[in-house]
Amino acid sequence: MGSKTRCVARLLWIGLSWGVAVLSAADLPPTVPPPKPFQSAMPVVRVLPNGLKLAVIERHELPIIGVRLVVQSGAEADPASLPGTAQMVASLLNQGTTKRSAQEIARTIDQIGGTVETGADWDNSFVAVSVLTDRTELAFEMVSDMVIHPSFAPAEIERQRKQALSALSVAHDDPAYIADAAFDRLTFDGTAYGHPPDGTEEAVRRLTSSNIREFYARNYRPDNSILALVGDIRADEAYQLAARFFAEWKQDDPPPTRQPSTIDSSRTGTAHHSKGRRIVVIDKPDSVQTEIRVGNRGIPRGSSDYLALTVANQILGGPATNRLYKALRTEHGLTYSASSELDCYQTNGSWEGKTSTRSAETIKSLRLVLDQMNRLRDHAISQGELQTAQSYLTGHMALEVESPDNIVTQTLNLMVYNLPLDYWNLFPRELRTLQTEEVLNATRRYMDPERNVIVLVGNASAFSRELKKLGEVRVIPIERLDLGSPDLERPVAVNP
Repeated sequence: MGSKTRCVARLLWIGLSWGVAVLSAADLPPTVPPPKPFQSAMPVVRVLPNGLKLAVIERHELPIIGVRLVVQSGAEADPASLPGTAQMVASLLNQGTTKRSAQEIARTIDQIGGTVETGADWDNSFVAVSVLTDRTELAFEMVSDMVIHPSFAPAEIERQRKQALSALSVAHDDPAYIADAAFDRLTFDGTAYGHPPDGTEEAVRRLTSSNIREFYARNYRPDNSILALVGDIRADEAYQLAARFFAEWKQDDPPPTRQPSTIDSSRTGTAHHSKGRRIVVIDKPDSVQTEIRVGNRGIPRGSSDYLALTVANQILGGPATNRLYKALRTEHGLTYSASSELDCYQTNGSWEGKTSTRSAETIKSLRLVLDQMNRLRDHAISQGELQTAQSYLTGHMALEVESPDNIVTQTLNLMVYNLPLDYWNLFPRELRTLQTEEVLNATRRYMDPERNVIVLVGNASAFSRELKKLGEVRVIPIERLDLGSPDLERPVAVNP
């Protein structure tokens, strides 16, 4: 090879090497700075002379204000014979006051481009209005009007009754709804949560104007309520407006008392257990699938075991990767979804696994659910599972306080459940320090697959014989199902 040829080859090699070096550098990912410590907005909290708590979260990025008033009584405060009362009362708040008709409320909100929402859940009822900042006074005026001066007009009560009955009729044809409601009815029996929060058809039909007004008078009071604001408003201005628009709201009677839980998990460290496994099948002969619910009594929201059980639930059946989904869907192809839920309320809670499958695969699927629960209870989770759950829960927490509505909701939850206002700021650190042994100990306290509630909704003839191997089985024909009854069954009519 001549000198000229060697020179060209060397230049070509240098050029190619330099090009590769340039391309490699360009392909390298940028340096990512460490995540900033999470900081949730802290509310300014004050109390009005009438006992109404005021929580203000200032966010001046957008000219929007959200006003939400929460009454710290929800479906758990329903009269024993009238489940659904709290939801009926809440649904009527924006259906007319002594100053405005339902149409006037809707028209006023629509004309200013705002939104209005009312509702009731376990442990709270609410009315919320969101408007542009230049309509802030109107938002205060409308929320106070709906909360202090509801008319409960007979025509509106009947209209809401019809809507509630229609919704219940549709729900009672849904096997998933039936399974959820039956599981809760059995699990929470004897507590304030032992009834359907949306009521029963029989109870909704019996609900009178007097019942509605009695519930309102007993629970809708300033010393049982929290007024929360988030958005473009200063705390001192919010206090002045709250004092102005809610000053007339007074109550001389003692505040309502909550029905105590049958257990206090945060103090005793033990869960409520029945004497043995309870298996209930709601027979729906036309079903080609079976809804499966398995679980037991859990913990109240304020329990010291909440964090450990949240991690355990995430691993068992929470969003993203979980054991139930892997066992039932990935490995055996028995279902499209499998999950678990940890529900925690003021004085009680539940923990359940849930899935659905083909009728012929009911027992196999149920056994897999029980196997995963036993595995979680008997063996410590791996360090990798713990780290994955910690990462997911920490990341998801930021989404829970991303929007103004989420911020005010989370703040109110802290106040309703008497948790520290800096709870979410401390959450990542507390989560990181959690150990696998703590998760195992909490799981053993609150999960016992041998003493739980199992509810199956489907064609009983397809699996009831094999099901008896798991324990005593009670079968309820779908036409005799009564979600308002402690034993879920309507008595058989006796002909005279």
